[in-house]
Amino acid sequence: MSTALFDLTGRTALVTGSSRGIGHDIAKALAAAGARVLVNGRNEAAVAATVETLRAAGARVRGYAFDVTDEAAINAALTAIDAEIGPIDILVNNAGIQRRMPMTDVPLETWAEVLDTNLTAVFLMARTVARRMIERKSGKIINICSLMSELGRPTIGPYTASKGGVKMLTKAMCAEWARHNIQVNGIGPGYFATDMNTALVEDEAFNAWVCNRTPAGRWGRTEELGGAAVFLASAASDFVNGHILYVDGGMLAVV
Repeated sequence: MSTALFDLTGRTALVTGSSRGIGHDIAKALAAAGARVLVNGRNEAAVAATVETLRAAGARVRGYAFDVTDEAAINAALTAIDAEIGPIDILVNNAGIQRRMPMTDVPLETWAEVLDTNLTAVFLMARTVARRMIERKSGKIINICSLMSELGRPTIGPYTASKGGVKMLTKAMCAEWARHNIQVNGIGPGYFATDMNTALVEDEAFNAWVCNRTPAGRWGRTEELGGAAVFLASAASDFVNGHILYVDGGMLAVV
């Protein structure tokens, strides 16, 4: 019975920004739990390559390349998904970008780029999918937050603002949609070794800071986010709503 709570057989999950990194491994974990997974990214070749990789591992997977900041593209993609696959049961809003520079040097267009991708796209995707979920009185939405939903660091002001926004947007979605049997939660990764963080991992001083600051003494591995995603996508979390689950090796627990 306990295992059945985490079974995603018969469910369809769309994971944005899943052609690499955190999104890729979340898609892989959901597929391993039985879900049909829809891979998303802006680059058609990258999406196709990810589909082939996951399919070779036995996953039921399809690819849909579209820009999550483009409302018209979202509507067209979801209309196609409805016709070709059926309803989306699980939405993971993972797509995100980072731009590092002092806030006094941030051009307005860079600020807008980060907020559009990391925050506004979450609103657009969730709103569009939730309309369909409300009709069915069922759904799971997982928004990828960050340690920077709670903390700040120099040179990542736009990112911090966007991820703080995703945290509060998650709570707002819960407030409005929980009554429709939709669970909206977030995952807040700590420091994970991803393509976006390659320069930081290779920076000896920063690497030492992360390892010393994190009680677990190391960077996270992206596959370690899979369990949290399966939990929040499954019946095991049916009474969990508006919660941010931090997967950070204990960083937020200590000073």
